[in-house]
Amino acid sequence: MQNILFDFISKYISLTEEEWNAIVSLDLFRSVKKGTILLKEGQKSKDSYFILKGCIRTYYLLDSEEKTTAFYTEMEALTPPCVISKTPSEYYISCVEDCILTVSNSDMEVEVNSKFPKFDIMCRILSEELLAKQRIDFDEFKTSSPEQRYLNLIQKRPDLIQRVPQHQLASYLGIKPQSLSRLRARILEKDRS
Repeated sequence: MQNILFDFISKYISLTEEEWNAIVSLDLFRSVKKGTILLKEGQKSKDSYFILKGCIRTYYLLDSEEKTTAFYTEMEALTPPCVISKTPSEYYISCVEDCILTVSNSDMEVEVNSKFPKFDIMCRILSEELLAKQRIDFDEFKTSSPEQRYLNLIQKRPDLIQRVPQHQLASYLGIKPQSLSRLRARILEKDRS
């Protein structure tokens, strides 16, 4: 698993042997079972996640109904807003599949970034990329119909269709599971004609 992480890092920065060893010594890697809740609404946390294998999701619990807001899969990072604001979390994070994650905390990141400024540069680049991607995703969501959202999902993240339970996928698209079934049937019918 270290190799996957190191390959990812090397796309952004080159590391010395000392820097590699510093990462290994941090004991970042965690295997987490499907269904595990990593963060609950109301909890405080300092943890950030990087997904090496698996899928996690963020969701709110509104009137006893889960409202999925995002899925994170391989080579994606998640720092919950509560880590930055140092306030209790407003949402949940759970594992959709068995996962292998790196789990770091803000104290650890400050220490590493002060010893190795390259990491700070890499984190800034990653943050900018993530912010730009989230802005585009948000704009697309706000300006598209449920059918367009589903077609965008098929185009951009087809793996989610197979990996994620239908009720979570429907929630993510902002529709009910029954509507997703009808939507899929309509799209299939169009493809056949």
